[in-house]
Amino acid sequence: MKPKKVLQIVRALDFAAWAHSSQRRKGGAREPYVNHLTEVARLVAQATGGNDEKLIIAALLHDVLEDQSLHVTDEMLLENFGERVAKIVREVTDDKSLPKAERKRLQVLHAPHLSRRARILKIADKAANLNSILQTPPKDWSATRKREYFAWAAEVVAGCRGVNAWIEAVFDERLGLGQF
Repeated sequence: MKPKKVLQIVRALDFAAWAHSSQRRKGGAREPYVNHLTEVARLVAQATGGNDEKLIIAALLHDVLEDQSLHVTDEMLLENFGERVAKIVREVTDDKSLPKAERKRLQVLHAPHLSRRARILKIADKAANLNSILQTPPKDWSATRKREYFAWAAEVVAGCRGVNAWIEAVFDERLGLGQF
């Protein structure tokens, strides 16, 4: 990878760490949220053989508009990372003004209409979420709630399939481990 591309990825990691610095994962370990972002970016990098730096950057930033809208704007993404990255991030961003059930329903409906890059990112994000639930589930999540999340994630990913066999296999492997 060219030095300029590496620099852009590191800048995105730095930006994501700053944006999510006070955020923690829901799991029992309450690990820093940036751990999730780096896992998603790693999965995307592996899925693309490290050949799509824009998608790796979008993976690091995929939750900034959704979770950090008070201090991160679309304009900031455009200015710092360009239109292609901002477009991918916008595609996978939920509208937090909607009730959670509606956001989840819309993810299922919109998944088949995402760009190829956004579908790879969406699958990587769901695979990382399944891994978190398997490794350090939220303490207040019952077996039923975990099963419901796994079933919903499978619905979302069903609409994303056909873009990258490797990331789909990672998701399927983790999905198969979800016997609660």
